[in-house]
Amino acid sequence: MGESSDSVSIDIDMVPLGGKECVVKTSRGSVSVFVCGDQEKPALITYPDVALNYSFCFQGLFFCPDAASLLLHNFCIYHIDAPGHELGADEISSDFPLLNVDDLAEQVAEVLDYFGLKKVLCLGVTAGAYILTLFAMKYKERVLGLILVSPICKAPSWTEWLYNKVLMNLLYFYGMCGVLKECLLQRYFSKEFRSGEHGAELDIIQACRRVLDQGQSLNVMRFLKAINERHDLTEGLKKLQCKTLIFVGESSPFRTESLYMSATMGRKSCALVEVQACGSLVTEEYPLAMLIPIEFFLMGFGYYRQQNFPSSSNGSNPTSPSSSHLCIAPELLSPESLGIKLKPIRTRADIRI
Repeated sequence: MGESSDSVSIDIDMVPLGGKECVVKTSRGSVSVFVCGDQEKPALITYPDVALNYSFCFQGLFFCPDAASLLLHNFCIYHIDAPGHELGADEISSDFPLLNVDDLAEQVAEVLDYFGLKKVLCLGVTAGAYILTLFAMKYKERVLGLILVSPICKAPSWTEWLYNKVLMNLLYFYGMCGVLKECLLQRYFSKEFRSGEHGAELDIIQACRRVLDQGQSLNVMRFLKAINERHDLTEGLKKLQCKTLIFVGESSPFRTESLYMSATMGRKSCALVEVQACGSLVTEEYPLAMLIPIEFFLMGFGYYRQQNFPSSSNGSNPTSPSSSHLCIAPELLSPESLGIKLKPIRTRADIRI
């Protein structure tokens, strides 16, 4: 680990799953970071969506054997939770000033400074994707690439702004009530996934309800307020040159904004993968659809899957493209290539790395 400045200190508790949980005290308050893997390896940082923590937002992806052979083999993972969103978090004091999106991005920079991380890859979901994109715009030299899931990049529309104000009022007056949980589930998952098979609610939906029940309502309100007051990143995106891979569920309420973000960044630096019959939280609803695009994306940086690692896709490993231009071809993203017969995915991709 790197040495900290006066404004940053850390407490560490060993936790299961081969990682350690860190509470990093930054100049903008404490933030929880779960470190998983060998810290001598390159860094991959993650940031979850509103009201979620790393353990729910990313476990579907990272628990796939194929993902472990690719991500955990090549990287040390630094899961950054939004302030007060970690498991067992205390309520943030009302005396502590509200943080805006720029504060949260700067907080990410302070976390990297503590661990001595020079350059990182970033993986974020919706609100977390916005924070990491903003961080990449502020610190271009520190970001190798972005993997964004159902990202947002514009200032909220009046409709979204009003809707979020209603959610914040519910959080303030009623806490994590039933109505609010249903609203958040609609944010994360497609209607079909929420309904389950034969009307029976899936285990993952029940687990999400439990995560939401355990969260601190006022802490969630703080993060939602920051996101509801976010500014437009369009001009900065046009200048952002780091390679970017965007996933978005076809049923995501943020699909239009994700398509806009991809178009703004341009095909030279950004690839877009749309997952049919899926909501915003692709990492949990349909994580297998992410594996091959991520694998080809990482090949451009020189990262490859660990050989002879147990695979959930019948042991298939795509061949590295022979051309100098890395192209995620549609046929490589077919259900057959993914080892899945349902939910085909579409892509607009022509990444040059």
